[in-house]
Amino acid sequence: MKRRDALLAVTGATALAAGLGWKLRRDGAGGEDPGEFWTLRFPRPAGGELVMASLRGQPLLLNFWATWCPPCIKEMPALDRFQQRYAAQGWQVVGLAVDGPTPVREYLQRLPVSFAIGLAGFDGADLSRRLGNTSGALPFSAVFNRDGRLIRRKLGQSDDAELDAWAKLS
Repeated sequence: MKRRDALLAVTGATALAAGLGWKLRRDGAGGEDPGEFWTLRFPRPAGGELVMASLRGQPLLLNFWATWCPPCIKEMPALDRFQQRYAAQGWQVVGLAVDGPTPVREYLQRLPVSFAIGLAGFDGADLSRRLGNTSGALPFSAVFNRDGRLIRRKLGQSDDAELDAWAKLS
């Protein structure tokens, strides 16, 4: 009986470890290196350039969005509140628009945000896939820690409570 109990305990511990490892990998909580991400540059809607390397070393909430995506538009005020609440702790929010420059400029004229916006264009969908968005759908968020590692990802609209929980990850 004791041998069977020990075998069951080892099997259970192995299954638990495998499940935890799978969950961490699936959620991006394993601290993945995002490859060339930090070398990228994006035009900004009002001119200039958004240089991702300049944001490395501080926690980053990256959000892929588009003006034609209702959940994206609904999420924007929560992202703006997050930027305002956590900027003092070093957090940066970046919205990468998977959209054309004109609709983005028009949207931001009507509803400005306090966080940086970059124009990723339709190539932004490919970038979001490389960061773990297997479906390419929007909105998609990726959270990077101070070391520049991808620690969380989310497909779909986020709310204030979820964003506040992410602030504790840095």
